[in-house]
Amino acid sequence: MTDTPADSDFIRDRVRRDIEQGRNGGRVQTRFPPEPNGYLHIGHAKAITVDFGTAEDFGGICNLRLDDTNPDTEETEYFESILADIAWLGFHPAAVLHASDYFGQLYAWAEYLVEHGLAYVDDQDTETISAQRGGFGKPGVDSPFRDRPVAENLDLLRRMRDGEFADGARVLRARIDMNHENMALRDPVMYRIRHSHHFRTGDDWCIYPTYDWAHGQSDAIEGVTHSICTLEFDTHRPLYDWYLERLPLPGDRPQQIEFARLELTHTITSKRRLARLVADGTVDGWDDPRMPTLRGLRRRGYPSRAIRAFCREIGTTRTNSRQNIEALESYVRRELNATVQRRMAVLRPLRLVIDNWPSDASGNPVVEYFEVANNPENEADGTRQVAFSGELLIESEDFAEVPPPKFFRLSPGREVRLRGAYLVTATSMEKDASGTVTAVHATYDPATRGGDAPDGRKVKSTMHWVSAAHGVSITAALYDRLFTAAVPGEATGEPLDDLNPTSRELLEGCVAEASLADVEPGQVVQFERLGYFAHDSEQRLLFHRTVGLRDEWAAIQRRQG
Repeated sequence: MTDTPADSDFIRDRVRRDIEQGRNGGRVQTRFPPEPNGYLHIGHAKAITVDFGTAEDFGGICNLRLDDTNPDTEETEYFESILADIAWLGFHPAAVLHASDYFGQLYAWAEYLVEHGLAYVDDQDTETISAQRGGFGKPGVDSPFRDRPVAENLDLLRRMRDGEFADGARVLRARIDMNHENMALRDPVMYRIRHSHHFRTGDDWCIYPTYDWAHGQSDAIEGVTHSICTLEFDTHRPLYDWYLERLPLPGDRPQQIEFARLELTHTITSKRRLARLVADGTVDGWDDPRMPTLRGLRRRGYPSRAIRAFCREIGTTRTNSRQNIEALESYVRRELNATVQRRMAVLRPLRLVIDNWPSDASGNPVVEYFEVANNPENEADGTRQVAFSGELLIESEDFAEVPPPKFFRLSPGREVRLRGAYLVTATSMEKDASGTVTAVHATYDPATRGGDAPDGRKVKSTMHWVSAAHGVSITAALYDRLFTAAVPGEATGEPLDDLNPTSRELLEGCVAEASLADVEPGQVVQFERLGYFAHDSEQRLLFHRTVGLRDEWAAIQRRQG
């Protein structure tokens, strides 16, 4: 799988045209501006790929700028997690900046707008201001404080800054047009009073800029040329430009460009709802492998390279759409197939006793070793030795006392191949008091070492196995969709109504070949015939199923074709 830039899309076409026209001196600078109030998710991965990828494609730079303008919800923990997640995805900011770096300049520019009659202090509460904005087709109502004299506005703003007023007592608003067809331009709030401790600036400030006031001006201060953001900010672009057109900027004005955000089926990316899943214990934390957070996907074993390739392949558009999660899984599967080693593991063990297996002079079962390829897709990964003896463990579903139609695995009188070892034939079985099969007895053909019969006879099934005496006990976590509906909440309006109560199955008492004990934390391996599994980063010998072996996306495409 390659991780190459898209040849063309509307964003790159725009940047290419700007370079050709000599705008910004041919310079390209972008930024990724998350708020440090939560963990990054798969939707952010798309934005990161676009922001950093666009800069890389044109030899430019991309900064990380934390939008830390709301002290009530932001924490150092989130800031540190954002840095780690971006690095894991494989991107490196040219600089790590904060909107709070510019609080002084933003405030100075606010006074500049007040002095030019373009902003005013409003004494009304939030609810009243919201009601007065009107709606689509409904005119707004001017604030009774809209025509305050400049000197009075400036005095009140400075007293707001100095902490004289309580939270919510006053706000600073831009003076634009309360009847504008674009609701974002109906005298938007620029500053609100928050007597809250900021994780970086401490108690230096008690008024904080809104996103719309901080964002474009921060872009301009940093020298951003192309401010790329998701489509929900489309209606905010006129406000972005309005502020920049009226300020004495240090350089060229940045341009805002919007693209459709990434949405996946069976997935939500609302921070508020994800936080609720964590708070009520539906998931085990922000890094639960069922979560769409980057740290959850990482813990589950998703390769960052596969995520980047997926985001690049789906490209950028101006139309919102929902991508099939199976498409992302297909990228994950292809990347893992090419790069990870194979191991044998049995998740629901059933004893297989080979009655004619030889014993040594002391009466102990002979132990043989088979050389098995670590990854048939990559010869450089070499081989490993796997122990084989007279008592094995197989998957319980690989045996049927009364086989259904088209069942080609082990059943009484049927011969099958044990992966890389011998052909065996089931002869009898043991059952417990409830009638459940607890062991299968079989014979092996010594002439079939390596799995092929010298007389050329064929079998229809090859099964994996683990030597009972040489296996290591593991725990396997199997995952289904976290949400049962393809579009969570589509039917009810509340996505959490579509939670899947059986999204995880934890299997203890699984057994794997001994070499699995040497797998590093976080490493992904393929359990032959079962799927790809990631060794947990903290709990030893806990393995999370990343994806299965079957390419569901390919099947979907065939059906649609």
